[in-house]
Amino acid sequence: MAISDWPADERPREKLLARGAQSLTDAELLAIFLRTGLPGVSAVELARQLLVAFGGSLARLFAATQPAFCQVPGLGAAKYAQLMAVRELAERAIAENMRLGEVLDSSDTVRAFLRHRLGGRMQEVFMGIALSAEHRVLVVETLFTGTLTEARVYPRELVKWALAHNAAAVIVAHNHPSGALTPSAADRTLTDRLCAALALVEVRLLDHILVAGGETLSFAELGYMH
Repeated sequence: MAISDWPADERPREKLLARGAQSLTDAELLAIFLRTGLPGVSAVELARQLLVAFGGSLARLFAATQPAFCQVPGLGAAKYAQLMAVRELAERAIAENMRLGEVLDSSDTVRAFLRHRLGGRMQEVFMGIALSAEHRVLVVETLFTGTLTEARVYPRELVKWALAHNAAAVIVAHNHPSGALTPSAADRTLTDRLCAALALVEVRLLDHILVAGGETLSFAELGYMH
């Protein structure tokens, strides 16, 4: 049955206008993005198939490569371009909110940004957030990119980057493509080395955030920061 044949209050677009976007499921939101389905397949069902193709994860969907995305029947380069535009708009909006507010008063915003940026990546990525003395965001940048299981991080390069942006403090983050939200011994050792290296130039490492799938974990909250 086509969506146009559904009761009005069950159609995704009408439901959004009546109850707000937060009332829709992931598949319903994607259906509005897709606009149309395929012969015998509604836009909502096509959206469900798209989610299933990426493990039921919006983060993995937004991190999809064009070839992987286009393997789903009925989806091509034009839809992929639209999806990447939606992702970039969302990330820019979150980054703008970070720049407008106090980072320490908006940790949820920082985590949301990192989930968007790192949650679905299929290789390890290490990011830095440089902060002013007032803890306002100066710059957010990907510093190191690695393999499926490792990204080599050099404390000296992080120090150079922090000084280049006149940072008073830094938050770092990396992802685990495996989905394991558990810091490794190497993660903890690296955090200690980064703290020590930055301290030599009087820059504080405020937190190291681990991202796995749609979840985040704070080393500071676990007491791993020294």
